[in-house]
Order: sequence, then structure tokens, then C-alpha cells
Amino acid sequence: QKVSVEELDHLEHLALVDFRDLEGVERLQKAIQFADQLHEVNTDGVEPMDSVLEDRCLYLREDDVTEGNCTKDLLQNAREKVEEYFVAPPGNIPLPKLEEGDTFLQGS
Repeated sequence: QKVSVEELDHLEHLALVDFRDLEGVERLQKAIQFADQLHEVNTDGVEPMDSVLEDRCLYLREDDVTEGNCTKDLLQNAREKVEEYFVAPPGNIPLPKLEEGDTFLQGS
């Protein structure tokens, strides 16, 4: 299956994976092979669903915050983080390192 240069550029940007080296090409090929398995599933006569739970009534609940201010504790679980965000998947394009107090966000 052929992938255009524009599609590769877009995928690289989304996945943080450089597809111009062997590791990146192998990742892309594995992802395409995995997705191609979906073509083998017979969906004839299957109606599209809005949700896997569409036969149930989904009740809304109050969103009461009972705990908070635990960002530092949660980020200790991150393999890699930028500012106060988890970074996933790492891909093979390294993120720039920030000095203490720097930010990626414009105007922050």
C-alpha cells in the first residue's frame, strides 16, 4: 500500500515518529499490517452503532471533585512528561529539552 509524502509528513507530526529511517518505516509497516486485519472481518448486515452500550440507558452523575491538587503525584507515574502533561507514545523523534521555568506554550 502506497503512502504519499503528504500523508507521511502528517503521520510524522501526529505520531512523533520519523519515517525516513529503518525504525520508523518498520513501525509504519507494522501499524498498516495491524489495521489491515480489520478488512478481514465480515460486517455484512451489521448496523453501525453509536455506542457499544446503545441498548442501555446511560445515566449522568454529578461530577463532584472529592480529591485534588495531586498533579505531582500523578506525574510521578509518567515515563516521560513535558511541563504538566504525559507524553505518549515516545516515538523516535526526541522532544526538545526544556530548562527549568521554560514552557512550550506560547504566552505562558
